[in-house]
This record gives sequence, C-alpha cells and structure tokens, in this order.
Amino acid sequence: MILQTLTDYYDRLAADPQSSGLAPLGFSAQKISFCVVLDPTGKLCQFQPVGTGDNGKQSFELLIVPGQAKPSGSGINPCFLWDNAAYMLGFKLDDPKPERTRKSFEAFRERHLKWESEIDDAEFAAVCNFLKHWQPARSADHEELAEMVGSFGVFRIQGSRQYVHERPAVLDYWQRASASESDQSMSQCLVTGDVRPIAQLHEPKIKGVNDAQSGGAALVSFNAEAYTSYGKEQSLNSPVSVDAAFKYATALNYLLARRDRKVVLGDATTVFWTEKPTPFEDCFGEIAGQAAAEDDSVRQRTSAFLLRLRQGKETDDDLADAEVPFYVLGLSPNAARLSVRFWLVSSVGELLRRLQQHLRDLEIIGGSERAPTIRDLLDETAPLKNGWPDREKIPPLLAGALVRALLTGSAYPEGLYLAVLRRIRAEGFVDTQKRNDWRTAAARRAAILKACSNRKFRFTRSHQEVSVSLDPQRSDPGYRLGRWFAVLEKVQEEAYEDKLNATIRDRFFSSAMATPAAVFPRLIRLHQHHLRRIEHPGRRTNLEKLIQEIAGSLATFPPHLRLEDQGLFAIGYYHQRQDLFTKKEDSTASEEQA
Repeated sequence: MILQTLTDYYDRLAADPQSSGLAPLGFSAQKISFCVVLDPTGKLCQFQPVGTGDNGKQSFELLIVPGQAKPSGSGINPCFLWDNAAYMLGFKLDDPKPERTRKSFEAFRERHLKWESEIDDAEFAAVCNFLKHWQPARSADHEELAEMVGSFGVFRIQGSRQYVHERPAVLDYWQRASASESDQSMSQCLVTGDVRPIAQLHEPKIKGVNDAQSGGAALVSFNAEAYTSYGKEQSLNSPVSVDAAFKYATALNYLLARRDRKVVLGDATTVFWTEKPTPFEDCFGEIAGQAAAEDDSVRQRTSAFLLRLRQGKETDDDLADAEVPFYVLGLSPNAARLSVRFWLVSSVGELLRRLQQHLRDLEIIGGSERAPTIRDLLDETAPLKNGWPDREKIPPLLAGALVRALLTGSAYPEGLYLAVLRRIRAEGFVDTQKRNDWRTAAARRAAILKACSNRKFRFTRSHQEVSVSLDPQRSDPGYRLGRWFAVLEKVQEEAYEDKLNATIRDRFFSSAMATPAAVFPRLIRLHQHHLRRIEHPGRRTNLEKLIQEIAGSLATFPPHLRLEDQGLFAIGYYHQRQDLFTKKEDSTASEEQA
C-alpha cells in the first residue's frame, strides 16, 4: 500500500508541469556547485560556480543529471558527464590518497572516451578532447577551485545555454544505454501488477530522514541468507519492478526534500500528501508544527482556516475536497535501512472532522490564539535545555501515537498524559525561572491534560468531562484541591507582594498534588499567617469566602491522589489561577472607570 501510493504520487507529480526538479527514470537530482566551461574544441575557458550561496554557505543548484546518486563504497565509480572534482579533474583539496584520485580521473576519462563515437555529438566530443589532454596537476594553478568544489560539477560549452548532459543526442544515448544494460529477472511487480524487470536494489536511496545514513538508506532491502525464500534472493523476495522502485523512491525523496511536506516529530521524520492537489495539503505542515510556509499568504490562509475550524464555520471551499485520500508516513532510521514508524490513511473530510475535535479538546482559557501544533504538544513532555524543551528527550514512540490519535479520533496516548504529569511534578507545574515561554507552556500543559481526560471520558464514561474554564460546581477532590492550592498561593503573593523569592508552588506543588494529606495541613497553617499580612480587610474577607466555598465539599484530605485526580489537580490549579487574575483585571477596570 505504501509503495503503491508513493508510485501514484510520482505519476501525479510527473503529470504536473509545476513540479520542477522531479527526475525521470534513469536520472536523478543532484547538487551541482561548479561547471567546467570549455570552448568548442575542448580547451578550458574557466571554472564557474553554479548557484548562489546564502550566509557564506557553499553555493549549488539542483540539476537533473544522468544516473542515480553518486555510488558509495571503496570502488572506483565514475558518473556520466557529472561527478566530483576528483573524478572530473583529478583534483582533491588536501588529498590524503592521491593515487586513488589519479585512478578516479582515469576511470572517468576512459568511460567517456569509450562512448565518443557512439554518441556522435560535437559538444560531447569537446568534453572528450578536454579529458584527453587535461593534466590533473594543472588544477593547482586555479585557486578558485578550492572555493567551489564542495559538491558535484558538470560541463558546458562556452556560448551554449544548456549543459552538455542536457544535449538531445546525449540524453537519447543515455536512455538507450540504460535500457540495454537492464539484465534483471522478469516477474510480476507487486506494486503495478505488470510483468517487468525486477529491481535487485531499489534506487535512488532515500535521503532526508533524520539521523539516517547521509548517503541514503533503503526502505526495502534484504542482505542475509535468512531472508531467502523459494530460491528468491535479495529483493526478488518482494518483487518490485525497476520502474516502480524508481518512482516510489523518487517520490519519497521529493517529499523529504520539501519543508512544506515534512515534519520531524520525536525521532520520526513524517511526510504527508494527498491523492490530488488540495489546499489542505499546504496547511498540514504548519498544523503539525513545521511552520514551513515561506509565503505569507499560505500562513495567513492556514491561520484563518484553523480559526474557522475551531469555531465550526467551515466554508464550501474547505469541504470541497472532502473525499480526497490523505496519507501520512512516519519513518525512523535503522542502520542502513528505514523503519516505518507509522502509516495512516484517511481522507481530507475525515481529517477535518478529527482536527476540529482535536482543537476543541485542546481549547482552554488563557490559551494562545494560535492553535498548538503536534510539535508544541510533544515539547511539553521534554525536560528543559537552555530555556527551551530538549526535543531529543521526547519519548520516541509518542509522536506516532499522537498523530494516530489525531487522525483516527481515538484516545490520546496514555504516555502523553503521564509524560506531561511528570514534567508538572518536576517543575511545580511550569518552571517560570528557567523556561522562556512559561506562560504559553502553562496553558498547553493544562490543555493537554484536559484533552486527554475528555477523550478518555468519551470512550469510558468514567468521569465528568472537563470544561474550558473554571467550573465552580465540579466536586472531584483533585480539582477542588488544585483550586484551593491556587488560592493559597494567591494569598501568599498578595501578602508579600514583590518580596517573594519563591512561592508555595515552588516548594510544595508536586507533593500537594500527589499526597494532599501530608501537605495541606501545613499549607493551611501558613495561610493563616499570610492572610493576616493582607492590609485590605475586604480583600481578606473575599479570599476567605472563596476558600470556604472550595473546601465546603471536602470532608477530608486524601492521603494519595490517583494519576487521573493528579491531572484534575493541575487543571483545577490552572483554572483557578486564570479566574483569579481575570477577576483582578475586571475589578481594576471597574475602579478606574469609577
């Protein structure tokens, strides 16, 4: 299913004239950093940089060239009309193995001279003449080479608007030569169903997966006799035609190379696409957390779309592609291979409904107008590093489980709830001293606990659904104790105003949330002392009345709170803090008006 949909995606891209940079069969897109410019006789004119570099980085241009990715390994593997400077010129900066470089150049020259008469093209003949007479030692005379040979190079004849490898005669010969070299076994392709030559190795290699091998990894491969079955070796165990292997690998590389089609969630590199072009395909990257759109209009369209979705005001344009299939693929590295972390199939319409419910579940008072992304939610499970969540410490399996819950409408992973609770216990809800974005982090953590609780309620009906803002009628002990703790902290803050270095939250929040009976009696004794320091008698009375209202339904302090009640404790604390500050702002505004 995965390979088939990727193959279909390649066909969709190939039929779209806007999909530039997509390589046809037998070719690949490579980063070209320099060009060897020759005159029509093959005499060197200059070495010319290709592309434009930003911020001092090596410049390059992505060009479609004959052949697949540069072969790796210990052998000598020359490419056709493109390669690195060691092969094209016999030059390598600070060369530790000059003998290998010499042999590389000779192999490159021999390959091209062998085909000179068969191709019969004037510009290709000029390249062959250059290779016949070029002396690698002359590379040292060109100091500019050191600045531009960081990647691959190509050839161009002076005055020509195209590179030599783009010449019609060269392209025609390469396609014929590639077809004649095909000696693969014939069998029925599992992807297309056609009887075609079967690929022994699936090329091009997959690049762009975080922490995978830089030279590329394989999605389908066999490298041991244990996988041999019925006399079928290597990839013949799962026969995929050369064409289909090229298409799915090229399509996957295309997705991995695009910032608006890829997002890294935990250790999973996730790509997504639809069966046909839809506006939602452009929005999902920002929803997931990549924020990849470089076009302001796309960002504005995404923000407006999410706002409509949260308010339940979808337009006909939003729902026009409701039946179009939507695919999400999560990959993680595994030595020279890739592991499929998750594979989810949905439709645009179904995903819109799931996303709308997801946004409503996360809605909470005091939250940001910008809907939290999947990456934002995962950040709340990680410890801090230099004031920000350390994304390397996000639990590796959590990203896939969270994406699956969003796309299927199932319960959020229990690991998300537990990981956020651990961070809350460790930091006293949120570390306001060390975390740079502590205000938004507090809202996100409360929103996550609320969303997990409400999703669980829909499936089990084991408890009352949590509201968006303060619910004075809610009688759960955990929720009431969280509210009580927030008021006690507020009394302390008003008693000492700006003289506090730390509040009871910094010292007692974690223990109060887990073992209330061991902590609250002490907090109440401290509260009496704090309350006497508040000078305004009306304010003291109001705070006392609020505490009496909260504590009225609590007969005793529980010795322990279950994990579910600990989450309600944190939500009650957050709700009450938001309510206290909202009331303060309202009363201040009233006094100013008076």
